[in-house]
Amino acid sequence: MWRLISLAVLQSLLLSGGQVLLKFALEQMGRFEWTWRFFGRLLVNWWFLGCGICYAAGTVLWMYILKKFPFSMAYPMISLSYVFGMLAAIFIFHESIPATRWIGVFLIMSGCVLIAR
Repeated sequence: MWRLISLAVLQSLLLSGGQVLLKFALEQMGRFEWTWRFFGRLLVNWWFLGCGICYAAGTVLWMYILKKFPFSMAYPMISLSYVFGMLAAIFIFHESIPATRWIGVFLIMSGCVLIAR
């Protein structure tokens, strides 16, 4: 059980880290456009490269988790990335989080604990 939790935490950190890096990449890009030029500039953005590395590592780790653990236990653990995303919103993007979202985070974490048992 603890092995799954530790691997799920790492995998969720990689996923949420990829999302943070994607947001940084897109903030540097200016206005979003559906053009070849926009996406071409994105491909040479270092933040976007970091995002891809996080996603690739998270995907490989997810493949290992799926191979070694029951799907019914592994899949709900992805929801830990929501918790890390909320923490990133606070500490990196300086967003204020209302109490209702904190209740949601608590429920997500409680569900993960119950599923892992």
